[in-house]
Amino acid sequence: MPVPVELDPDVDDEAPTLDGITPYDEQHYVTYLRLLDAKAEGADWTEVAQIVLHRDPAAEKDRTYRCWQSHLTRAQWLSREGYRRILEKAVAEGG
Repeated sequence: MPVPVELDPDVDDEAPTLDGITPYDEQHYVTYLRLLDAKAEGADWTEVAQIVLHRDPAAEKDRTYRCWQSHLTRAQWLSREGYRRILEKAVAEGG
């Protein structure tokens, strides 16, 4: 059963690092896209962390930065390599 994609979900401190798509990834596709869009627009990471990741960089700068970096890295991996696994899974499931 597919994991529902949420438009503005809360996030863990760190994104997955597995070499495969996780249920967490599936739930956070929109989060990853928002992070990639923000990066492409040159948005300030602190603002992105507040809006997209629901983190407070003023209160926990290091923890918030690691969270932002972790999720951005995962988003970049998905855009370079992970999307192939999404397509392979869809084909295997007959979609």
